[in-house]
Amino acid sequence: MSAFRTIEISDSAYELGGLRFLTIKSPNLKGRGDVCVWVPANTPTDQPLPVYLLLHGVYGSAWIWAMKGGAHTTAQRMMQSGEIQPAIIAMPSDGLWGDGSAYAAHNGYDYGKWIVEDVPKALAEQLEQVDETSPICIGGLSMGGYGALSLGLRYADRIAGISGHSSITRFEEMKLFVEEPLNEYAMPETPMDVIQWLDQAKGTIPPLRFDCGVIDELIEGNRLLHQQLIERNIPHEYTEFQGGHEWPYWQEHVAKTYRWFDRCLAGELPRIDPATRSTSA
Repeated sequence: MSAFRTIEISDSAYELGGLRFLTIKSPNLKGRGDVCVWVPANTPTDQPLPVYLLLHGVYGSAWIWAMKGGAHTTAQRMMQSGEIQPAIIAMPSDGLWGDGSAYAAHNGYDYGKWIVEDVPKALAEQLEQVDETSPICIGGLSMGGYGALSLGLRYADRIAGISGHSSITRFEEMKLFVEEPLNEYAMPETPMDVIQWLDQAKGTIPPLRFDCGVIDELIEGNRLLHQQLIERNIPHEYTEFQGGHEWPYWQEHVAKTYRWFDRCLAGELPRIDPATRSTSA
């Protein structure tokens, strides 16, 4: 029996480039949400594959990582060359509230639980290569970077690796992009910056990395988060590259997210205990 009232999945006869689309009626959205999924070809179904969640930024939806970022073609190239192991690339919508939901709980909806709970559950129901044991990594760009970092820390026990590109790191930075005043988010709790989610994390947290372009309007927030992590002695990877807040940057650097996730799952990058500032297997 399905955990959802309705799920629609695209017909394989009409899918292109290995991309599939799902529409799910989600209890956390109190309505429908979309997921674009790429499944590597000719993968066996007797062993579950990991799931790499890619979260989009403001203005976008489930299609944008694939249709503007070519995320699936980069993954295909890297998997075919043997650079990384096969994985499912899942690109959900953020719930489509206003210019961007921030992947947070507000206005009676929980856009974070939609990502972390509903999407993996729906994939396990619909794809032979996914089940409840499939490891999950989470990455994103801009608002999606904020979602990846915050959800990866909030639901650390479910997440194996975190990666952010050009990330919003302080909730107030949402006002740089969205039309809606931030008070309209009507959150049940005070909006949290990424570092606050880290300080409240319980247990070990996944290995995390993030990067930003040197002419990106979010560069100072990323530098601040990097410094805050250093002050707390939290192992992480932070890198700056040429470029701004734009698709050519994300098209180029999504490969770093895939490499990071692959290393996380291979056991090369240990989890972190924020309480002791130590790493663990």
